[in-house]
Amino acid sequence: MSQAPASAPTAGNDAEAAARTKHCEVAYGTRDRQYLWRIEVPAGASVQQVLVAARDVAGGVAVPWEKASVGIFGELCSRTDIPRDGDRIELYRPLGQDPKQARRDRVRKLRMGAR
Repeated sequence: MSQAPASAPTAGNDAEAAARTKHCEVAYGTRDRQYLWRIEVPAGASVQQVLVAARDVAGGVAVPWEKASVGIFGELCSRTDIPRDGDRIELYRPLGQDPKQARRDRVRKLRMGAR
């Protein structure tokens, strides 16, 4: 009886390889467009490593890869955190103005116009 060479792919090897990797999504949005990249990385990859992999496939898209705050499913996180398989890593744009201050300004304008 002959055995398959060690380098030949088998169902067991495929399952082992899948167990050593994970899939994450990286999301970034501008006012005009949303970007979503699906990335396969080693199972122990950090948020930063996922971002590096996404940057490689994103091409010339203008994304603040190094400066933007990051989160996983809307929760701020550190770039050293380890995301799980299936997590969506989000890059956040800075706000143009504090939302509370913007609301105060709108109310002030409305009140001034009512007089």
